[in-house]
Parts: sequence; C-alpha cells; structure tokens
Amino acid sequence: MKYGRSLVGMVLAGVLTAGTALAAGPCDDVPAYAALQAALASARAQANGGFNLDMWGTVVNRDGIVCAVAFTGGDRGDQWPGSRVISAQKANTANAFSLPGLALSTANLYSAVQPGGSLFGLQLSNPVNTDVAYAGNPTQYGTATDPMVGGKIGGVNVFGGGLALYNASGKLVGAVGVSGDTSCADHNIAWRTRHNLGLDHVPAGVAGGNHPDNIIFDIKTHPFQMNGVSDSGFGHPHCGPGSANGETSLANGLPPTP
Repeated sequence: MKYGRSLVGMVLAGVLTAGTALAAGPCDDVPAYAALQAALASARAQANGGFNLDMWGTVVNRDGIVCAVAFTGGDRGDQWPGSRVISAQKANTANAFSLPGLALSTANLYSAVQPGGSLFGLQLSNPVNTDVAYAGNPTQYGTATDPMVGGKIGGVNVFGGGLALYNASGKLVGAVGVSGDTSCADHNIAWRTRHNLGLDHVPAGVAGGNHPDNIIFDIKTHPFQMNGVSDSGFGHPHCGPGSANGETSLANGLPPTP
C-alpha cells in the first residue's frame, strides 16, 4: 500500500513539474532585451526627423508588464534620462488603449485629450507606478536587468512614440514605446522598431490605409479659435525642426503594415 501511494505521488510530482516547465512566461509573446535593442538601434540610425538624438525603448506585454528596456548610444545618459520612464508610459498607453481589432498609437490620442476633446482627462488616468519606475540601481537602467522589468509601469502618454504590437497571426501581444527626441521623431523610430521586430500586423486604426495607426497631421487653425483643431479628432501637431511638409513626407514614407 505504501509503495502504491509513493508511486502515485511520484507520478503526480512529475506531471506538475512538466506542467510548470511548459507554462508560458509573461513575456514569451514579446521581444526580449537583445531583440529590442537591435531593432531600436537600427530604427534610430535611419532618417526620422527631429534632432537626431539617442533613444530609450520599452516593451510591455498585454497585461502592461515591462518585458524589456533598452537604449541607443554608448551608455545611459547619452539620451534624455527622463525619457526612460516616458518610453514605458508610451508602451503602456498604446497597449492599454488598443484592441485586437483597432490600434491606437499614442500620437492618435493627442487631440482627443485636449480640452473639448472626446477623451479629455484621459492623460490623468492610470498613473505611473513610481515604485516600478524608479526602483533599483541606476547602473542597470537600459540593460537586460533593468529594474522596471517584471513590474507594471502604468502611466498614460498622449504624444507620438507608442505603438501596439500585433504578431503575424494578428494577435495583440503588447506594445513598444520610444522616447528621446521630438514626439514626431519618436513615432517614426517606434514605427521602424516595430517593423524591424515583425510585429506590425495591425488590423485597423483611425489613420486607415496601409498605415492604420500612423501619426495624423490634420490640425488646422479655424476662425474664432485660438488653438488648432484636428479634422479627424485624432491629429497630432508638427514638431520641427524642419518643415511640416518634411515631417508629413517622413510619416507617409514609413514602411507599410503587412
């Protein structure tokens, strides 16, 4: 009898161990550090407008858990230090406000959150988790052991640089956020980063066409109004330096979604 119970126990232990080994990790569906760093560096090296600055990039999974943080440049501090957390905010925002059938980039949210916009106040919801954002040793920032990894960052950011990630099956798996230059350049670099990762199978978005969640430059000044108004309701202002036409051309020339 004791032998039988012992054998059953061993079998159950083996089943549990095998199940644990096969269980999916929280970041299995999104890029790890090395893939993010390589994709971000390649994207930053291209013509993106702005000031040609180095960047921070963050990937979160569908639950908003930070899975990877990376930077371009020789060392941390070659980029704006504040952009590390902003990149994570952008990733969280694009994930939090995209759906399996509709992607919203952070650039798409700019006009909607302005006074009188349909999403006014959104930027004050879902605050950053400061315990996650500022935890750990700064010497680890932007490395494979960045202290943000594994935490839920939170935060809402409403200018360019955050994009949802969709795999080849069209599954929404998380998002990428990029920060370190003008918000228009951030958007372009995030777009190229996502394309480099092969996670740009976007089903639909407010921009339409083969750039569904692209930045929309349709803010115009109307009579009797102090501020510009977006014709679509999802517009983003031009950033400079350089001409508005140049920024529009860069956005229109980004790699189309598959």
